[in-house]
Amino acid sequence: MCLSGALSAFVKAQQLAAELIYPYASLVPAGPEKLLFQLFVIFVAAKIVGEIFERLRMPAVLGEIVAGVVLGPYAFGIIHPTDTIYSIAEIGAIFVLFQAGLGTRPQDLIRISHKALLVAVVGILVPFILGFLFMWLRGDGTTEATFVGAAMVATSVGITARLLGDLGVLDSRAAKIILGAAVFDDILGMVLLAVVAGLASAAGIRWLHLGVLTAEAIVFAALMIFLGSRMVRPLRARVETLSTHNAPLIIALAICLLLSWMAAKIGMAAIIGAFFAGLIFADYSPEWELLPRVTSISDFLAPYFFFSIGARFDVGLFTGKVLIAAIVISVLAIVSKLLGCGLPLLGEGWHTAMTVGIGMMPRGEVALIVALVGLNSHIVTQPSYAIVVFMTAVTTVLAPPILRYVFRNEVREVADALHAHPF
Repeated sequence: MCLSGALSAFVKAQQLAAELIYPYASLVPAGPEKLLFQLFVIFVAAKIVGEIFERLRMPAVLGEIVAGVVLGPYAFGIIHPTDTIYSIAEIGAIFVLFQAGLGTRPQDLIRISHKALLVAVVGILVPFILGFLFMWLRGDGTTEATFVGAAMVATSVGITARLLGDLGVLDSRAAKIILGAAVFDDILGMVLLAVVAGLASAAGIRWLHLGVLTAEAIVFAALMIFLGSRMVRPLRARVETLSTHNAPLIIALAICLLLSWMAAKIGMAAIIGAFFAGLIFADYSPEWELLPRVTSISDFLAPYFFFSIGARFDVGLFTGKVLIAAIVISVLAIVSKLLGCGLPLLGEGWHTAMTVGIGMMPRGEVALIVALVGLNSHIVTQPSYAIVVFMTAVTTVLAPPILRYVFRNEVREVADALHAHPF
């Protein structure tokens, strides 16, 4: 009851803010200037709120998401992201994963690949089953319950990768398992989404097309993990002969964009291609100083990605039974990832199992995409879509501070090392 009252108060505050802001709407530029103005507001707001969260000892990425919620169209309505801004946000996600890939050596990923694959498989099955059963038992149709279950299996590797990078723990075993499992999760999630989309369409599931997509994704991932670094080796000697300024960075960026496009072309997320691009350059990153340069690019573009996640959250949708169902689904989403991703790692200790489970918790934009496919197909209703959005927001907001806490010892070691060797 208190939560419903708080939501109602927030909606009233939103309406009041809109009335106060409306008289000054004419001050906002129009045309091309509007885009620049929005980019300025988003970047500055995300960085300021991120700084506030850092001072409160919470992750900056959480502050950037909150900035999107507050300034977005469903709260104070100061920023209404356009398709162009969402496209820039996706580019930001690409560089977040490219940066994460540069910090992950291929041999390290190969070493934990069997564990990561097992984590991904069990971490998909448990959330899907729990989500499907709850929606089906509350009276929703089988197809709609399937869509909600499919949305629950997703993991937003972009959010976790950014946080692990900010904490400086990408070299830890748990972080490598999380990133590897998230990559496999995306591949398996792509197959599940194709099946669910087929169920929603009149044509049904196209098994041949699904088989081809799966084979392409597996071959692409295997080539990048096992042979990608060797493909870059012949470029090493030639890079030194180029007259172009920052030639290694330019070549790395070109391959990042190419692999991102290739990944999207075969049905995977573009960010997975970007991760693989970073992976194949990881061995050469120290020599060419790629990581600090790419980090600078990511620091500029990433806030647009996390702001856009927050801007999609509409608190006004959650009332009555929808709110109760959304809370239950959110709890199931958290528990299912902790169990599904943690159980395969119990042999490595409770701390590692729990850390990986929390790292795989945030659903982010991936779950929203799944739900949006169902909504556009008129299979998922607005209430069910709202439930997925709520679950996405809860898992996305809770994961960063908890992950920071469980990595507190590693973060302290990184801070001590930087203090001892500042240069």
